[in-house]
Order: sequence, then structure tokens, then C-alpha cells
Amino acid sequence: MDASAPYLTDRADDTAAGHVLGLLAGLVNAADWVISHWYVPVAAAAVAWAVSEMVVRRLARKASAERMALELVPSQHFDPGLEEIFRRGVQLARASTSMPWWAPRRSKAVQIRLRADGSSPLRYRIEGPAGGERLLSITPFGPAVTVKRARPLVDKPREHVVRAEFVLRGKPTAPLRDVPLAPDPLQPLIDAVSDLRAELGDLAEIRLDIQRAPKWALRARRLHLMSDARRRERREAERAARWVRQDATGIEDSLAWQLQQLASGKQGGGGRRLVMPPVPRRVEPAEALGKLADDDHLVRVQLLVMCASNTEGRCQARLAQLQAAFDVFGGGSRWAMRGWRVGPWRFGADRWPSRRGFERRWTLGHCQPPRPNWVRLEELTGLLKPPTVHCRLPLLAGDLPTFEFENPQLLLQGIYRGPDGRRRLVASYAKETLFEVGVGKAGGGKTERALAQAIGWAHAGGGLMFLDPHRDSWPRALPFLAHDALMDRIALIDLNASGPAPQVSSWNPLGMHQRQVAHEVVEATTDAFASALGWDDASAPRALTILTASLAVLVAVNEAACLAGRPEDQATVFHVRALLTDPVFRAAALAGVQGRLDEETRSWWQTVFPTLPVDSFAVVLNPIARLAANPVTRAFLGQPAGRYNIRAAMDSKMIVWVCPGGNGPTDRLITALLARDLLRAVRSRRDTPEGQRVPFRPYFDELITLTGAAPETIASMFEDFRKYRVHVHGMTQLLARLPTPVRLSLVQNASTLASTAGSQSAIAPITSEWGDRPGPDVVAALDRFEHYMSLTVRGRRVGPVRITGPHLDEVFAEYARPRQAAALERAARATAGAAPLNQLTTRATDQLGRVGDFLAQLAPTTPPAVRLQKKGYQ
Repeated sequence: MDASAPYLTDRADDTAAGHVLGLLAGLVNAADWVISHWYVPVAAAAVAWAVSEMVVRRLARKASAERMALELVPSQHFDPGLEEIFRRGVQLARASTSMPWWAPRRSKAVQIRLRADGSSPLRYRIEGPAGGERLLSITPFGPAVTVKRARPLVDKPREHVVRAEFVLRGKPTAPLRDVPLAPDPLQPLIDAVSDLRAELGDLAEIRLDIQRAPKWALRARRLHLMSDARRRERREAERAARWVRQDATGIEDSLAWQLQQLASGKQGGGGRRLVMPPVPRRVEPAEALGKLADDDHLVRVQLLVMCASNTEGRCQARLAQLQAAFDVFGGGSRWAMRGWRVGPWRFGADRWPSRRGFERRWTLGHCQPPRPNWVRLEELTGLLKPPTVHCRLPLLAGDLPTFEFENPQLLLQGIYRGPDGRRRLVASYAKETLFEVGVGKAGGGKTERALAQAIGWAHAGGGLMFLDPHRDSWPRALPFLAHDALMDRIALIDLNASGPAPQVSSWNPLGMHQRQVAHEVVEATTDAFASALGWDDASAPRALTILTASLAVLVAVNEAACLAGRPEDQATVFHVRALLTDPVFRAAALAGVQGRLDEETRSWWQTVFPTLPVDSFAVVLNPIARLAANPVTRAFLGQPAGRYNIRAAMDSKMIVWVCPGGNGPTDRLITALLARDLLRAVRSRRDTPEGQRVPFRPYFDELITLTGAAPETIASMFEDFRKYRVHVHGMTQLLARLPTPVRLSLVQNASTLASTAGSQSAIAPITSEWGDRPGPDVVAALDRFEHYMSLTVRGRRVGPVRITGPHLDEVFAEYARPRQAAALERAARATAGAAPLNQLTTRATDQLGRVGDFLAQLAPTTPPAVRLQKKGYQ
């Protein structure tokens, strides 16, 4: 056994060697076969790859068919913090995995779509797996962002389309630039699409796909980066060692070194010194890996862009603008367009072989970036939220409609200058423009803008009233209203009585020939006097009682005259003096209308009036005496049956221009009477069904003057008129000078707030309503005819936006008819029933006698006291 052991060992060794040689021979034969028949394994690999890719694509298509879409609409005060945006990014990353287990990785993504097509400055949509809808519907942004289910978007084919894919270039471990939240990081992208024109078919869309980074790919990338870092560190250490040795050798061979050795007596003693080369520095993973060091909140992204237009060259220019916008995010890493350029041609997503893959990913929402494109959520802060309050949004035609002449649905607001320099007339919807307020210094363009709006509304067939205490607006608007179609609708109530042969219209506030309600007429006239004179129940109760009782009698007289078919015998406010001071006239009036007075009023005249001292009438008679002393106001108010009827003007779409004539005490009383009558007339529209009430627009120039005469009346207008489809437009130089009730009602209910230039203290109440964006200093520096305004469009506030006020000579140049201006003024005065001043004054003086004659014919022979007693028993 012992002697045969070496033999067995040698035999085993020979057997093992034979096996190794056989294996090597087999490998050589296999390699030779593969080399000879290389097309077989290549074809098998190609078939396997094709089959697997077909299966993966089919599964990915099936998974993509179950996607959902949400649209996020931010409010105007949306101002999120970094933590809220970061939490939203975490939600998006988590939602990207809400897919079935069999779904391929390319379909596990959430897509952010930023789209501009003319309907809004930038629509912000989220598309992702249907399983992530509940997760994405509740955002950390709170009520500042409205989340709603979005419908599929269907685009019409455009003639010209360009596509681009952006990838991360630069140092792979370096982050993108940390862009601050103010101004909004989306501002460059919005500026790039701000000159988009929907009528030319312009479209721009950005799609950012987000998915969680694959773990195995990250590990492989980290190993590669660490190996590169160590290799670079070793090379740096070797390079440093070579330089150290070269420096040491150079120093020892230098003349200075040799002289030093001779001086010290050590020459040749110790030979050359030992040089210690530097040791390679330890590579820190955090430093080498950068943003790829941790798995937390690391995602893979894909950025696709598509621009289209029906006009050649516009989509290419749009893509260049977006490319420049993405440069804002560039830092150690940057977004760069994928592809290469050869002369005038660029080979990228628009050309073979990349276009087909781009189209598939664009249509199905698959995330397959050609480069890793790994970023942390903090780098995407600017794209993870809709536009904020710090974003300056352009005003598109979809946000504020373009004004169309003679369109009754639109109300002219001004001229908007777009980012591309184009100017267009913009408007608001008439049914949404309930009240307007314009503030600014004198000459800033408030009245000019109101005139342009009123003229546009008149040509569209609308009715209006323009109340101007200074009359400057009438000659300015006259040439643009001098059209045959408008002449029959325009009435001029002018109390300035200028010229050699002045003409004045007429109005009887107590007249009953227009079928008014008696107690409403009494109440309106009494309230007008009380408002203009500062009466109330605490300071002047006796004056209010005397005036109310007097007007009740006179209105009853007028009612009797109209029923008798004698409206020319009606009493006026000037008959209050005769009623209080003339016993004969008073007895005749009470006797003639006692059956029309209520029991309380009759009792007051019989029991209370005889006990009043004579001097108690002075507070009532003084303002009436001032009205009678002015020939114009006496002629205007002293006619029995005036032509002025604001209720009929509203219902028949009349254009009424009222010029009270000034802002003195008498003028304020006239203004108060007109304002209170307007309030009465509007409230009387309750007798008309809401759908049949004709829209009417009163324009009040110089609100300070008007509210000084009737503050409570003007405040009630801003509170009540909307119900009756009457919409007030007010203009004032100083909002602070308006009475508090007027100012509060005006600002609270205004659909449009506008301000021209002025002092910062005067403008501050308006800018504070806008959150001081812009601030008073910005508005105060505006040029003439420039406005900042906020408007209501489709139920949402638009602005404040800078608008140039329309100039009549520019906007309505084609409507100017200066040669027909004189004819229009004659027609407007004739419609208002204007007559020579002296003729009306004489008629007003003689009216007392006519009313007395009528009462003498009306009163029966029975004494009033006896008749009242008999009536009471009956």
C-alpha cells in the first residue's frame, strides 16, 4: 500500500490535469464557435430584448391608461413657505409609487404640467397614478390653493411644432441653484410665455416627471463616484510627491544651499535628506457624493418641453425663451437641451432617432430620461407649487376680455400694454361690473376714462345718467354722442344758464303726473332737505314734522289736480311758504284735500299747527327762500309738470346729462333733491320682475361735492342699487374726504377699484385694499392717464393691473361728429323740455294764483271743520 501511494497520486494529478485541459479545450472550441457563429447569440439576445421590451411597453401602456389629473388654482394671496413646498414634494414622490406591483418602473411617475395656451397665464396640473389621487388631493397649501379634478386636454393640430428634452449637465453631485421664493422661481417661465397669442395658435407646455430613484442604480453610481474620488486623490498625492522631491533636489543643488553647508561645517556629512512624500487624503463620502450621499428625498426627473404655433418661427422663438428661463436654475449643475448642433441644424428630440421615443414618453407619461437626472426635492422648490403672490402674471385675453364696440355685454376699461408691446382695449363684463370707484388727483384721467366708458355704453344701447356739478364733461362728450341713432335718447338738464338766451329744463319734485306713490314722494323730498341741511330727529324734530306735514298736503293737492285732468295746476315746493303763512291758501288747501289725508295728518293741522309760534317756520322757509331767490332754481323747481323723470329714463334706456351748476348751499340742495329722487325711482323698480329690469348706469363725477349734499343717500345707492340692476360709477380726488358711510359702502361693494397718480396719503386707502401690491409710492408716480385697477371677471378679482385710460380722441375717433354737435345740444334740451329762463320764471311766479284758483274750484261750500266732523261720524 505504501509503495503504490505515489503512483495513485501521480495518476490523480494526471486525471485532474486532463480535466483542466479538456475544459480549456471546450472553452476554446466554444469561443471559436461563437466567433464563427456570432450572429446566433446576437440574434437570441436581440429577440429576448425585443420580447421583454414589448411586454414591458404593453404593461406600461396598461398602467398609464389608469392615470388621473388634478388642476391646482392658487388664490391671489398664495404665499407658501419652504416647509409646505417640501411636504408637497414628498407627497409627489410617494404618489409616484401608487401603482400595481406589475407596473414597470417607467410608468411609476408623477407629472407636473405647466401649460400656457391663451386661456390663462400658466395652468398648473398634476398627473399621476389613479391610486395617488387621494394623497394628492389634500395639499399642505391649505385653502390658498383649490384642487379640482381636471379634464383631459385635447389640442388641435398646429402647423409648426418643436420639441426639446432638458438633461442635467455639469458636476453630477452638484445641486442646482438655490432660487429664492421671492420673486417667484416660476417668473422666468411665465415671462417666457407672456407674449403668447392664442389667435395665432401659440402653445407652450413643460412636463416634469418625478419618480423615486432606483436603489441599485444609486449604489452603482456611488461606487463609481467613490472609486473616481479615490483615484483622483491618489493621483493628486503622487503629483504632490513628485513636486516635493523635485523641490528638495533643486534646493540641495542650489548655490545657496552649498554656501550654507560650508558655513556650518557640515559639508558632505550627512548626504541628502530624507523626503517624506504626502499620504493620500482620506476621501469623505459626503464630500465625494454630494447630493447623492443620502437616499432620502432623492428623485429622478425628466424634463420635456413642447412649443407649437400656426405661424412659422414663433414656436422656435418660444423654445429659446424657455431655454433662457431654465438657465436661472443653473448652478454647479444646470438644465441643458439634449442633442448636438451641426451648422444650422440641431439634432435632438425633433429628429430621428430621438423623436419617436419623445413622442411616446410625452403621450403616455413614461419617465425614461437618457441620463440619471438625480436631484433632491429641495432643488425643485420652484416647480413644486403653482404661482405665488410674488409672481407677476401677464394679462391675457382670457383673463380680461378685449373690448368690442357696440357690444352691450362689455364695458370699456382702458388700454393694456402687453409684455410684447402690443396694446389692446380691455373691458369687463357689464353684468359683473356692479359698482366702480375711481380715485386720483385732478387732471389724472378719471373723468376721461368715465366718459369713454359711458360713450361706449351709450353706443351699445345702454341707458345712463352722468351727474357732473361742473358741466365740463358735457362739451367733451358732445361730438362723440352726436349720432342720429342717439339724439332721441339724450336729455340735458343744465342749471348753469349760460349764454345770452339761457334755457332751463323743469322738474317738480312734488309732481304726481308721472304716477308716483304719494308717500314716497313726500319721504324723498323731506329726506333730501334733511340730508342737505343736516336735520335729524335729535337736532331738528320740529322742522322735519312741519316740512313733512306741509309736503303731504301739497302732494295731495297735486294728486287731486292730476285726477281732475289739470296737471298744470299742481303745487311746487315754493307753495310750502304760502301753506304755512297764508291762512286763506292753507284753508283752501286743507278743505280741498281733507279726504286724501290720513287721520294723523288732519289731526296735526287742526290741533298742533295752531299752537306753533310763527318763528318756528323760519328753519323750513329759509332754504326754500334761497331756492326762490335764484332765478334758475326757481324756474327749474317752480313748474307744475316738469319733464324730468328719471324712472322713465331708466326704463327706456335714456342718456341723461345732469349739470347742477356748482357746489354752493343752493346747489347742494338741488343735488340732494336729485339724488333722493334717484334713490326713490330705483327702489320703485320693485314693481318690475327682476328679469325685466333694464340695466342703468349712473356716473357721479366729483363724489365729494355730491356726498356733501346727500351722504346717506349716496351710501344707500352703493348698498341697494345692485338689486335693481342699477350700477353706480363714482369718481373722487380724495377717498378720505368722503363721509364714512359712503366710503365704507363704496369700497365694500366696488367691483372695480381704480387709482391714478396722487399723493401717497390719498392713494393709500385704495392700495391697502390690494395688500399694498403695488404700494402707494408706485401708484403715486404714475403718468397722466395711467391707472392701477382691480376688476371682477368671471367671479374672480383680476389685478391690480396697470391700464392706460382711454382718450376719446384716440379710441372714439371714428365716432366723432363735431358738425352735428349743435344739433345734438338742441335735441337734448328739447327732450328735457328746456325753455327760456325768463318764460319759466314768469310761469313759476304765476303758479301760486293758478293753484289757488284750482283749490277754490275744488273745495266744497261746507266749512272744513263741519265736513271733517260729519266724515268722522260716517
